Amino acid sequence: MNYLKFIQYFYLLFGVFFFYEAFRRYQNNESYLMSIVIAVVAIGMFFFRRHFYNKQKNGQK
Repeated sequence: MNYLKFIQYFYLLFGVFFFYEAFRRYQNNESYLMSIVIAVVAIGMFFFRRHFYNKQKNGQK
């Protein structure tokens, strides 16, 4: 289950990508709200997964 350590960083990458996409859409006067929502959810998932990975790693249940 060592792959779980690396999976959480994919959420961070998706969050950064969608913030960039929202900025690009904002500059082109396009709809950018959905990109911001996806980015916030991805960043939240990063912290959520990291919290539970650390709990599992430390042997807490």
